[in-house]
Amino acid sequence: MVEFQSFNRRSFIRKMTALSALFAFGSYTNKVEANAKREVKITILHTNDVHSRIEPFPMDGSKVQGLGGVARRSTLIQSIRQEEKNVLLLDAGDMFQGTPYFNLFDGRVELELMSKLGYDAGTFGNHEFDNGISGILKHFDRANFPFITSNYDFSDTALAGKTKEYLTFIKDGVKIGLFGLGVDVNGLVDPKNYVGMHYLDPLEVATRLTDKLKNELRCDLIICLSHLGYAYKDDTISDLKLAANTKDIDLIIGGHTHTFLDKPTEVKNLEGKITLVNQAGFGGANLGRIDFIFNRATKSQRTVFNNYTISSAIDQQVVA
Repeated sequence: MVEFQSFNRRSFIRKMTALSALFAFGSYTNKVEANAKREVKITILHTNDVHSRIEPFPMDGSKVQGLGGVARRSTLIQSIRQEEKNVLLLDAGDMFQGTPYFNLFDGRVELELMSKLGYDAGTFGNHEFDNGISGILKHFDRANFPFITSNYDFSDTALAGKTKEYLTFIKDGVKIGLFGLGVDVNGLVDPKNYVGMHYLDPLEVATRLTDKLKNELRCDLIICLSHLGYAYKDDTISDLKLAANTKDIDLIIGGHTHTFLDKPTEVKNLEGKITLVNQAGFGGANLGRIDFIFNRATKSQRTVFNNYTISSAIDQQVVA
């Protein structure tokens, strides 16, 4: 895991660019920048399980003490956007529940702040259902970004037509397909809080949608926003199992298990190709980052990663 170090305003952009080059996999390279004539870089930023953590964690001796905070995350995201042309900001669920902000304002604060940060898409976690479907809808119009809930069928609920099965984006000629998978809420959520919602098998949904996104819609990059969980000891479907039992998914952005990863996990899919699985812990303590660099001529790609720790060093560079 890469942590920020104290530095002043003038050196911030330069040092953050250097940070993003510290780790690489696939075809290893220390050079993060894409060749302007031959390559396109797509920067994926992501969060999961923020759990209404608007302010940094308290200094209570925990491993995340003093980390996180929406203001710091905003500063980092803005700086990356100044450096990078093609950025997507995504969330893998459980934005609600965990601090008094949710108890007092029923999700309005979270949705408004995510909108101000410029999220491009999100998916639902189990805690989005804590106040029922009516609770999701209470401030739903505060979100100026879409939610993708591919295996939650809301057609018999008041949420019908308000979420997406999948989305596509085009960035500098690269077509990106997104779909979202949620955990089975049976046993996690009070049944009255999801009446009318039908849970669809995530593996079947993933297989169908990746085929559509790859072969029908001709996506160059396919991303799954998952709130299934990183891994389990039993046969419960997880991100690792999903990656191994599908094809054509380039990246699974995970959530639910609050897993801190120093680097994405590489999983061989059904065709023996690599699917990346990444997760950024919880509470906004980290911001995940994956850069996909596409070669226009050869159609090949290389990938660079960096999971940022959101620390007080960001505050220091703001006031420097």
